[in-house]
Amino acid sequence: MLGVAFGTAALVIVLSVFNGLEGLIRSLYSSFDPELKIESAEGKYFESSTSLLDSVREVPGVDVVSEVIEDNALIRYKDAEMVARIKGVSENFRKQQRLDNVIVHGEATLTKGDINYAILGLGVSHRLSISPKDQFSALQIYYPKHGTVSTTNLTNLYTQKSILPGGIFAIEKQYDEQYIFVPLNFAIALFEYQQRRTSLEIKIAEGYDMIKVQNALNQTLGDQYLITNKDQQHPSLFKAIKIEKLFSLFTFFFILALASLSIFFTLNMLVIEKQKDISVLMALGASGRLIKSIFWFEGAIISLSGAIIGLLLGFTVCIIQINFGIVSMGMQTSVINAYPVKMQFLDFLYTAICVIIITILASYRPASLAAKTSMIPHL
Repeated sequence: MLGVAFGTAALVIVLSVFNGLEGLIRSLYSSFDPELKIESAEGKYFESSTSLLDSVREVPGVDVVSEVIEDNALIRYKDAEMVARIKGVSENFRKQQRLDNVIVHGEATLTKGDINYAILGLGVSHRLSISPKDQFSALQIYYPKHGTVSTTNLTNLYTQKSILPGGIFAIEKQYDEQYIFVPLNFAIALFEYQQRRTSLEIKIAEGYDMIKVQNALNQTLGDQYLITNKDQQHPSLFKAIKIEKLFSLFTFFFILALASLSIFFTLNMLVIEKQKDISVLMALGASGRLIKSIFWFEGAIISLSGAIIGLLLGFTVCIIQINFGIVSMGMQTSVINAYPVKMQFLDFLYTAICVIIITILASYRPASLAAKTSMIPHL
């Protein structure tokens, strides 16, 4: 019973931790990734036009459409420099409210009057030693000009623009150490993109299903554009989490199967020890079906009692971890320190089904053996 209980509890806890990790990753990426993203099916960018934007806005469920230009550039700040990812966004980007809750210094503002501001990742600000209180030192951004320029003046080989650092965001290391948000017009002048855009980022209106809106956009725009939702923007990551969760389920299923071997051997020993009792019951008129059911119930009591105890134990451990964060991830991060846990009813249901299947398999042979026992002639 204890073997089944601990195996069941372990399965519930592990599945809940995977749910928590998946939810944590989704919450991190939701602060940076759009709900829907439109990119060119071929090539780095596409030509944006008023007709294209209008056709996207007319799709039911589309709330905000932000134009985006994204590319790498060299950043210099005083004596420090690095290559960063510049992301130019249109003015309505703030309406998507993706950066409002992750700003750790300054404001999520890209323009104030005629002055442009950059919103930097926390890692970028650390590498460049940027002080958010310094409003006099600007970022120098360099980007090579398109085509071949034959000149001895090196300054004609690249475009250089200056912008003041504004807010600083902290989401996840992958983004914090790479990205700088700038106004779209600033990015157009820096990259010389004119009407070209690398993507359109869409916010879904409240009450609409993301998948249905995505399908409607696919029908409207055709195969020329690639439209991805949040999960499809990181396919390998979420696929890896689901595969790990599936393999964990199989692993602990076999652990429960090993625990059920004790049920199998216990019932077999019980059949041997109760030969006289079985003969007495048969002499009194008990059928083989009744004898089999007795041992069926014996196995069910052992395994189901262990399963119930295990489910309650797993639930208790998860509640303690959620409220107190007893088990740490072993590293200090700005996101979370303790393992995230999220319980789902289906995990408890699947675990219970596994235990029931194991119970049937473990009890079948001993129960059948007991039903075939012949009466002892002399007691």
